[in-house]
Amino acid sequence: MTYDISRRTALQGAGVGALALFMSNAIPVAAHAQASLRAIYHMTPPSGWLCDPQRPVHTNGAYQLYYLHSGQNNGPGGWDHATTGDGVSYTHHGVVMPMQPDFPVWSGSAVVDTANTAGFGAGAVIALATQPTDGKFQEQYLYWSTDGGYSFTALPDPVIVNTDGRTATTPAEVENAEWFRDPKIHWDATRNEWVCVIGRARYAAFYTSPNLRDWQWKSNFDYPNHALGGIECPDLFEMTAGDGTRHWVFGASMDAYSIGLPMTFAYWTGSWNGTAFIADNLTPQWLDWGWDWYAAVTWPAVEAPETKRLATAWMNNWKYAARNVPTDASDGYNGQNSITRELRLERQSGGWYTLLSTPVPALSNYATSSTTLPDRTVNGSFVLPWSGRAYELELDISWDTAANVGVSVGRSSDGSRHTNIGKYGDELYVDRASSEQSGYALAPYTRAAAPIDANARSVHLRIFVDTQSVEVFVNSGHTVVSQQVHFAAGDTGISLYADGGPANFTGITIREFGNPI
Repeated sequence: MTYDISRRTALQGAGVGALALFMSNAIPVAAHAQASLRAIYHMTPPSGWLCDPQRPVHTNGAYQLYYLHSGQNNGPGGWDHATTGDGVSYTHHGVVMPMQPDFPVWSGSAVVDTANTAGFGAGAVIALATQPTDGKFQEQYLYWSTDGGYSFTALPDPVIVNTDGRTATTPAEVENAEWFRDPKIHWDATRNEWVCVIGRARYAAFYTSPNLRDWQWKSNFDYPNHALGGIECPDLFEMTAGDGTRHWVFGASMDAYSIGLPMTFAYWTGSWNGTAFIADNLTPQWLDWGWDWYAAVTWPAVEAPETKRLATAWMNNWKYAARNVPTDASDGYNGQNSITRELRLERQSGGWYTLLSTPVPALSNYATSSTTLPDRTVNGSFVLPWSGRAYELELDISWDTAANVGVSVGRSSDGSRHTNIGKYGDELYVDRASSEQSGYALAPYTRAAAPIDANARSVHLRIFVDTQSVEVFVNSGHTVVSQQVHFAAGDTGISLYADGGPANFTGITIREFGNPI
């Protein structure tokens, strides 16, 4: 059997441009040509290529997280398994859904079948995952586990068949038919049935089922702006907002680069009527404005499943995902997940509802030291008397006349290398251009910017730096910007800057993570 990689790359599925990425670039698993660059407090694979996380389920007192894994960059593979109790520290358990010959396992989702609707036993873990039937038809296959998600057995035939693919004739039909992937399942308690959303090239398709085996198509969600790109790794859930109202949320990873919007996780709030998802507003909101927060998953926090969800994403981008990264040579792996976030849904002054993000509180428990530095008024630049490679920097910045204010992290001793996090006009930006390294160029995808009130004269920042990444949480979590950054060995300094007038930097606190988690 052979499989068709024209719809996306062979492991996970790439969006636009993935075909040019090489498939045979084996990762040197045992190579350590330089000092370790492994992330200290982010989840990374023991070796090999990591991409899409799969939505965790909670069994046996822990979250069971699955992720796509391969022994080669952007190569064919299956699901690997890791467990975590707090969303920070992970124990790896290896392959849980192996690739069969020429039959890789792509993204999907798992649920706990508490009521035994599928007939595998109450509490069985049921997963739906995309696989390429006959090497070309993306279809959804069912796996079940009766040991809490540590081992799975597959049904031999797909449970959601790609009927479009089997009847497509025109080029447009073929394009959309080939894109039929990444099922996400949610239990509709109101109607006592399962709802599944599947990503398509130009819309999302919704199905329902009483038992996770027999599925019926209900409707498509077609957003009007096709410049947003196709839907990958969709998400679907219900959540209670801070004001007590109940909402459905549909989200997906999408490529809106062509219209100046992110290539991360777009989402819509709305309702589900048993047949269709009705969005409150067809203009999406975004959970991240950086270049590297893709294939995101969310899941209910076990302590407050109705009001709080957790989220993580793959910190990479299909524009450059299969290229070598520095950790290939230093540590024999490529890819990491983002910080786990807590999400809450809050009503805004305009009447709409927004997901707010904050780093999971458990992360602070792993800090090995904390340093508070004096407040500082800066007109120009000032280098802080501190250096490190893995830390959280928290501070407030306020100003009156300054035009551009911010913080440089990953600063080299001569100041030539750095990544800037700042506010200019109506943008909150993270610019990694000066941190580029030969052989790992990310241009033109270097500066990412999120909208912010142009009249704002203060901002609260939580900046997370971890050997090869920067994640910035702004104010109360309305805005997050996540970037991979290829820091060199000496890029350990921090400086403050203000252009066009002075700025006050207060509450400067640095929490260092000195030991791998």
